[in-house]
Amino acid sequence: MNSGARLVLLGRQGAGKGTQCVRLSRHFVVPHISTGDMLRAAVREGTELGLMAKAVIDAGNLVGDDIMIGLVAERIQADDARDRGYILDGFPRTVAQAVSLDEITASHPLDVVVDLVVPRDLVLSRLSARRVCRDCGANFQATGTEPSPWTCENCGGDVVQRDDDTPDAINKRLDLYETQTQPLIDFYGESGRLAQIDGVGSPDEVFARLTKAVEQRL
Repeated sequence: MNSGARLVLLGRQGAGKGTQCVRLSRHFVVPHISTGDMLRAAVREGTELGLMAKAVIDAGNLVGDDIMIGLVAERIQADDARDRGYILDGFPRTVAQAVSLDEITASHPLDVVVDLVVPRDLVLSRLSARRVCRDCGANFQATGTEPSPWTCENCGGDVVQRDDDTPDAINKRLDLYETQTQPLIDFYGESGRLAQIDGVGSPDEVFARLTKAVEQRL
């Protein structure tokens, strides 16, 4: 078994982060920590931070840095992450969060921050073609040859386009991502911890680039 790794994975929506996080998690035998999943789990389990987050969400507000940082700190101290490491997906999103992450990981610093680089026009076409099962949430890619109505091969539910997967909505999300994330990329680049990896190619090709980049830093 390898020695594990402490990673942050950055990348535009549609860059293939989800697929690669799962593969990296298996390869390095560390948990894939998606902040969205972590937040939902904390709310569901009724932890102290989860209850605080639920109150904020129920009021229609965004969960603030103090709660998110607390959740991340709590999660990376869990048994499966404390000794071997983790892959953080969705955190940090800002330089302020990155500074806080450095503080809470001072005794076991990050090994590398990977930016999965995929051209904007490619992720726009991928997300525009994305379809999702209304019942089980499975993702599919439309090719123009699908039956109508389209039913999910896993559960038989309706396969539809999400309301926020229209080109206008996607462009707004990509604009927001770039505004938030460029300072973060600069922050990690200046400290020598950033590896920018070409995310164009087959999943196997991209995975090979990612593992090579990470293993060079371990």
